[in-house]
Amino acid sequence: MGLLSLRRLAVAGAAAAGLLVALAPTFAAQPETSAKVAPFNWKEQNAYTLGVQAYLYAFPWAYMPQARWLRTEALDRQADRFDHIRHLEDAKHLSGGAPNNDTLYSRAWVYLNDEPVILTVPEIADRYYTMEIVDFMGDNFAYVGTRATGTKAGNYAIVGPDWKGTLPEGMKALPPSATPWATILGRTFVKDVSDLDNAHRIQDQYKLTPLSQWGKADVVPPKEAVIWEGFDPKTEPLADWKTINRAMIEVPPPAREADMLQQFARIGIGPGLDVEAQDEATKRGLARAAVDGKRIIAQAFTDGYLQKSVNGWNYPPPATGRPTPTRDWLFRDVQMLAGFVANDPVEATYFNVSVDGDGKPLNGANRYVIHFDKGGEPKVKAFWSVTMYDLKYNLVDNPIDRYSLGDRSGMKHDADGGLTIYVQKDSPGADKESNWLPAPDGQFFMIMRTYLPAQNIVDQTWQPPKITAVSNE
Repeated sequence: MGLLSLRRLAVAGAAAAGLLVALAPTFAAQPETSAKVAPFNWKEQNAYTLGVQAYLYAFPWAYMPQARWLRTEALDRQADRFDHIRHLEDAKHLSGGAPNNDTLYSRAWVYLNDEPVILTVPEIADRYYTMEIVDFMGDNFAYVGTRATGTKAGNYAIVGPDWKGTLPEGMKALPPSATPWATILGRTFVKDVSDLDNAHRIQDQYKLTPLSQWGKADVVPPKEAVIWEGFDPKTEPLADWKTINRAMIEVPPPAREADMLQQFARIGIGPGLDVEAQDEATKRGLARAAVDGKRIIAQAFTDGYLQKSVNGWNYPPPATGRPTPTRDWLFRDVQMLAGFVANDPVEATYFNVSVDGDGKPLNGANRYVIHFDKGGEPKVKAFWSVTMYDLKYNLVDNPIDRYSLGDRSGMKHDADGGLTIYVQKDSPGADKESNWLPAPDGQFFMIMRTYLPAQNIVDQTWQPPKITAVSNE
């Protein structure tokens, strides 16, 4: 769930700048078109240049329907129900998203168009937990959990953008969602494998109830909450645009963005519009725009857009978790592509790293150490961990089924009180294996998660240690 990368926006920035060059008219003589080069078509180029900007703006409407579809498979595509993941994620997880290996996930999509949905949590005093509640644009609008609401049991109303009404006594309304659909990503800390049953009992007490069904024994998901699969870009060049146009019907763009939507409507992009009705040149331009729009987002992601680099590690942008108010659509896209949703830094700050202290890409062909001086480990009120990922944002298969190390892992401290983590493909030896984080064959990256971090982490003044390559001899 963190932002991957190590370098500042260079290639992506140049690409984005190039897309904004004005198409001013010129009366200079133009060279004749070569027989091998397609003739210039202004409609296609207009659709392409405007389409790239439309894609960067509208990426959430392309991404979120598919995320919702995939993350409700175990629930028969039903809203207002929790899907409790009963195991710590491991190498069997192959759908990307850089999952953590520290907590059990509890996932749900809630439909808020007609009424609030009540989130019920038990008293949880023996461990960290959090319910991150996120709107369709990827913005956190509410939290329930250790930091936000404390350890007591409670009933919390998740409210849609236009709801007016009263709640039963003792029920607390959370800040409203800006969209009629929202998602919940719950995390329940697990001390170790022997603690799973305790965590399962807590998960079983998380409940979601539409307000109209409060107090009823059997809760029925709303029929109006239709979860549909997005169009497939592998088979349709205009698939993302079709998904965007359909999604904008159920999650309308804000009224303040009407001028921008008016521009996009001229090339068939907007709520309920039919992109297939456009002329062939426009459709060619839009197909190209979707491809290059994705490339811009991916390149900005890998170049560390808006991140702060310290000793090769990247701090996330300070506005992580709530990108839309910044009006930086590329930032919003990068956050979504990198990890689906992202915590507010005060809840959890994630550092990512994919180069060593000399700026060279991390690779399993080499051996590395991460050394914390005595007292130099990240200060947290909950826990911290370092997790290994391949370049598909999945956990890495290894012979000891270890995917992360942290303050709960039983690592051995050095004789001087420091702490050394050994990052390599093969075992560093029996005496060091407690501190071994296995690496894959090729390139990889890591995320350091700090839950309930100290203020110097939130302020981005704490300096994580460089990753040092060591000799293979």
